[in-house]
Amino acid sequence: MAALVRCPPPLQRLLAPAAALSTGSRASSGPDVPTRKHGGRVGPARPPRPPRSARPFSVLNRPRPDYPGHVPLTALERSVLAVGSAAVAMVDPYRHDMVAALGEATATPYFVARLRDAMLAHPTGRRILRERPRISSASLPSLPALRAMPANSLGAAYVAWLDRERVTPDTRAAVRHVDGAEAAYVVQRLREGHDFLHALTGLPVVTEGELALKAFEWANTLLPVAGLSLAAAARLTRAERGRFLGTYLPWALHNGLRAEEVVNVYWEEQLGRDVDELRAELGVEKPVDLREARRAERARRRGKAGGG
Repeated sequence: MAALVRCPPPLQRLLAPAAALSTGSRASSGPDVPTRKHGGRVGPARPPRPPRSARPFSVLNRPRPDYPGHVPLTALERSVLAVGSAAVAMVDPYRHDMVAALGEATATPYFVARLRDAMLAHPTGRRILRERPRISSASLPSLPALRAMPANSLGAAYVAWLDRERVTPDTRAAVRHVDGAEAAYVVQRLREGHDFLHALTGLPVVTEGELALKAFEWANTLLPVAGLSLAAAARLTRAERGRFLGTYLPWALHNGLRAEEVVNVYWEEQLGRDVDELRAELGVEKPVDLREARRAERARRRGKAGGG
């Protein structure tokens, strides 16, 4: 069974992007950090050279793509993409293409680098980076095979969530605007693993559920798009906003900060695990059932209307 990581303390995780800003490179201490000789002396390896597309360029001399489908952006183009996609996503939170574009425009250079470093510091994370598995219908067991798994397994919870929400494992768009093939894969991996977090927590695909999960992801990964997505809370009704601020946001921030780095979970190897056992190992408490809370609120309103 693949081992899961112990995450860094919350304060260390929060300070990691600041450290990346000041050093501009990966930490040179810790397990399995490569070394090289300098004039006969052994010292830390120099940080890897940034991808060609990460170096300054203009629209007149755009560099070659770092991977199939990659579109290198200038700093100005990246800023325009971030502002434009944020505006559209705020008006229509279900424009997943705009949410994805916002995530790619704001993830680099520091936040993806922190996640990559967290993966490099952990054996399963390093294996994921080396093997680069993709989560799709082609790579996962068939839906009937998932439905045949033990009732409380992650696989059964995952396929039950897919069936209930009428989605498939193939709904995640490919990353296009993140420079560097490895960095792009980290973002793709998080994107494709999002539905497993829904299955793990039981949060549905409604605005409240997505916001709660985005808040969890923000606390766990520190990716700006997850935090920016919380602005959509302004679109909630008074009852929904009160429930989100009083119950689900505190749950998300507390659990996201204390939980394991979810980017290091090899979801495909955990399908047979008992989902309660996996939650406990990851340090994630199951939130209050949001579907039940919404049903109870609707029943309360109907009763109040009928009594009036």
